[in-house]
Amino acid sequence: MKKFLIVILVAFVIIQFFPIDKTNPPVNIGMDFVNIKNTPENIAQVLKTSCYDCHSNETKYPWYSSIAPSSWFLKNHIEEGRKELNFSTFAVYEPKRQIHKMEECIEMIEKKEMPLESYYIGHQDAKLTDQQRQMLIKYFKAQIEDTKIKMQ
Repeated sequence: MKKFLIVILVAFVIIQFFPIDKTNPPVNIGMDFVNIKNTPENIAQVLKTSCYDCHSNETKYPWYSSIAPSSWFLKNHIEEGRKELNFSTFAVYEPKRQIHKMEECIEMIEKKEMPLESYYIGHQDAKLTDQQRQMLIKYFKAQIEDTKIKMQ
């Protein structure tokens, strides 16, 4: 048992020499969702607090992002989140794709699937109240309608 614990400890120390890259891609505010949609400040703040760490190029890495293997899980989660939806590059999406992404946002918020429960561990301020959920849903629905009108 003692040898096993030593092996685990040595392995844990060794993996610390393989840190993740915490460099965020450049941010062009002209392509960012809150800017191109002229998002009111209160809604922008909720999005930035509850969504932007995983779904933008503005990730604020927490202290545990320096400790492997949790850092590897975190980096993978962020990469997947950005691939699914990146608010920092929202302007590059075609209007139909923008609509689809906003519909997905509504669905995830309604089902309380986003933000993820695991995200709340270090980010209690990201937990959405029912009022905030309704505010975001209403906002995304209005933006969908606005985008549809602009497509005509």
